[in-house]
Amino acid sequence: MTIAQGKFHPITMNGQEVYRFAVKRVPEVIEKALHRSNLTIDQIDWLLLHQANQRILDSVAQRLASAGKVISNMADYGNTDAASIPLALDENVRSGRIKAGDTIAASGFGAGLTWGAAIFEWG
Repeated sequence: MTIAQGKFHPITMNGQEVYRFAVKRVPEVIEKALHRSNLTIDQIDWLLLHQANQRILDSVAQRLASAGKVISNMADYGNTDAASIPLALDENVRSGRIKAGDTIAASGFGAGLTWGAAIFEWG
């Protein structure tokens, strides 16, 4: 019995599809989390999103009508993958921007285009 040898194919990413996915699904999952929390976007102090791309952050904020609430450290670090949300949270807590009692909507997406969101009060 002969076993066929596999071939390796490079992993690629379709950036346009990831962008479309993120700007559609992230606002949806945040809105669902807000609904389940009996909150509105106006009651959120900060949007803490996966720092994948500044265009994605801006588009999500625009769709949620909350542009001034988005936390971004993209200019300093770029895409830090799964660490982006905790890094941005830590940085903004240490700087005093996020304060005890602030309500935060966090959302991320990742491998296989999975996504999720959480609403929480800091401190």
